[in-house]
Amino acid sequence: MDGEELVTIGALARRTGLTVKTIRFYADTGLVPSTDRTAAGYRRYGTAAVARLELVRTLRDLGLDLATVRRVLDREATVAEVARAHADALDVQVRALRLRRAVLRAVAEQGTEGEGIALMHRLARQTDEERRRLIEEFVDDTFGAADANPELVELLRTAVPELPEEPTAEQVAAWAELADLTRDEEFRASLRRMAAYQAAECAAGDTTGLHHELTEQVRAAVGGALAAGLAPDSARAAHLVADLTARYAQVFGRPDDDALRAWLLTRLEVAGDPRAERYWSLLSRINGWPAPPSLQPVFDWFTAALRAAA
Repeated sequence: MDGEELVTIGALARRTGLTVKTIRFYADTGLVPSTDRTAAGYRRYGTAAVARLELVRTLRDLGLDLATVRRVLDREATVAEVARAHADALDVQVRALRLRRAVLRAVAEQGTEGEGIALMHRLARQTDEERRRLIEEFVDDTFGAADANPELVELLRTAVPELPEEPTAEQVAAWAELADLTRDEEFRASLRRMAAYQAAECAAGDTTGLHHELTEQVRAAVGGALAAGLAPDSARAAHLVADLTARYAQVFGRPDDDALRAWLLTRLEVAGDPRAERYWSLLSRINGWPAPPSLQPVFDWFTAALRAAA
């Protein structure tokens, strides 16, 4: 210590910005012992003690607890090891805070109260695996005993909601609504009817390619009618319906008669549950996919026009 400049605890407090009480606490616990004491018993600190105190202050400012700081000072762990572990822990905390923020914003925007807030928070905190299990249970219970179209079932099973690391309030609200929708028994029954009908149609010779092509033709024709403000019970609408039913008759090799129109109405009614479209819209919002085009207005207009023409 010969020639080494020693500073008092007061001077050290002014240099570091720490309080005398804090420095004294670190000395009493052995984290930063004083270099020596004056004849009157006052603590004095040398260069090594000052450097040690600076390290303690930095580690504490970074959020490390005293036990971890002591491990670093005692060389039981390196600063790099501690920093890595602490950064990983902070990642978890940051994600939790982001989720909490998104839930609070969703609550504020939707006016959710009571049990709805707790449910939204619980759903938002679910892991990807927990969300996958919820969808698997929904699919298994919905189609377990049904004669369903396997392509539809597989599509539902593989399309899993995946909240991003920093979800928006809209994504959290969408996940809460989607989770609630999967528990809707009426929706499950509607999906069973839809899947069973599709399976029966495929067995009777319907093909996905033809079905998609005709759907696109209907969307284009009816979309134009909707854009023009054409009423479904008008004479022009009747002509449009006649053109569309003729296309269905040609593709499926059926007579263009009342039976064909009744068959078309059944197809539209089975596929026309707006909750099915809502399901895919919510899933797309959660996963950040492009929003699927809405066919509900098209199906509603075509159904009304078919009934009017009949």
